[in-house]
Order: sequence, then C-alpha cells, then structure tokens
Amino acid sequence: MKKAILATKIGMTQIFDEDGTLVPVTVLQAGPCVVTQVKTVSNDGYSAVQVGFVDKKTKENVKDKSGKKEVIHRHGVNKPLQGHFAKAGVSCKRYVREFKFENAEEYTLGAEIKADIFAAGDKIDVSAISKGKGFQGAIKRLGQHRGPMAHGSKFHRHQGSNGACSSPSRVFKGKGMPGHMGCVKVTVQNLSVVKVDAEQNLILVKGAVPGPKKALVTIKETVRVQA
Repeated sequence: MKKAILATKIGMTQIFDEDGTLVPVTVLQAGPCVVTQVKTVSNDGYSAVQVGFVDKKTKENVKDKSGKKEVIHRHGVNKPLQGHFAKAGVSCKRYVREFKFENAEEYTLGAEIKADIFAAGDKIDVSAISKGKGFQGAIKRLGQHRGPMAHGSKFHRHQGSNGACSSPSRVFKGKGMPGHMGCVKVTVQNLSVVKVDAEQNLILVKGAVPGPKKALVTIKETVRVQA
C-alpha cells in the first residue's frame, strides 16, 4: 500500500546514531490525518485518497429571536465543506489534500493516518512552499556572475547586457532578471527517515526540508527507483 501523510515543520536539531555519528535532522509533526474521501475510477474517473489535517475552529454568530437561537453566520467553514466533513464523520479540517494512489480502495472513509506508517530507513519525497525572500537581484536570485569590484569598473552587482540594440532589438522571453524570490513549491527527493516517534506523531528526516517553521509539508514515498 502506498503511503503519504501531511505534516507541519517544527524545526531542525541534531541527534546521534548508533555509531555515535552526529546527524542533522528536521523534526516534522506528521498527522494524525483522517481520510475525508476515497475516489475511485468508477465514480470519479481516477483513484485517489483525500485526507484532512489539523482541526479548524468554527465560530457562529447567533441571534436570539423570541427565545430561539438563530445562526446568522459561520466563520471558517462554509456549508458545503461542513457537509463534506460530516459525510466522512470527521471534524472540520484546516488542510485538505489529495494523493493519487492506485490502491485507494484499501483506505476506508474516516480512517486515521498516523506517523507510524513510515519507519526508520524509509526513503521519502518532501514538498513544501519555500521561504519568501522578497525582491532580489539577479546574482542572489539566479546565481549570475558579478562584475569587477575595482573602483573604476562601475559594474559590480548589475545584471549586465540584456541583448543587442539593433538585432534582435528586444529582450527574449525567459531572460533571467531581478524579481521576487521564493514562495514557490519545492520538492526534495530521496530523503531518509532517521526516527519515528509514534506516540507524539513525530518524524525525524535527515537533512533540510523546504519552508519556514509551521509550514505545511507533504510527505510521500519516494518515486526514485533504488539501484
């Protein structure tokens, strides 16, 4: 059965393995997630599992009218989503994601997915939204070379030539330029699971994971074929 789970990034630390080697790890709060929908080929045209993560609080503005309480507005979750979660028999969730699995029928509606679906030594792919860096120049954003740093060069950290003036008399599409950096989806493949704490739903992954602290992280089985 293919495995996947949603998590939030807690931060980085370091541990020692059995050989006494120091290993830098990223701590992820993985789950518990619940199955909110199971999609099948016959009903939806493809096979997938939809999971929810982190309970979402809902507020209700109540108007007392002649002794009867009437709900006039709900914050956080609209009625269609409330009905969707109620059908699965779960509470309203903050994050809802879908995983395309060929064996989606093996999952049951409302089932709980915890961190113990992974074990130490597993290879995983991790996806998250990277940290935002704001507006950055071409050197930091794209790794372009700088100019001479001597006083008379007058060209230090500029971008350089964008193209000839007479021909083609324009700048080609895709030309690397300064601009907004970060806040994009980044996937790191073939990371190793160092340790799993099933009681606290923690997964320790070797190395760095994209995104800031408290970021939503998607963990899947790696798609790389091991040699």
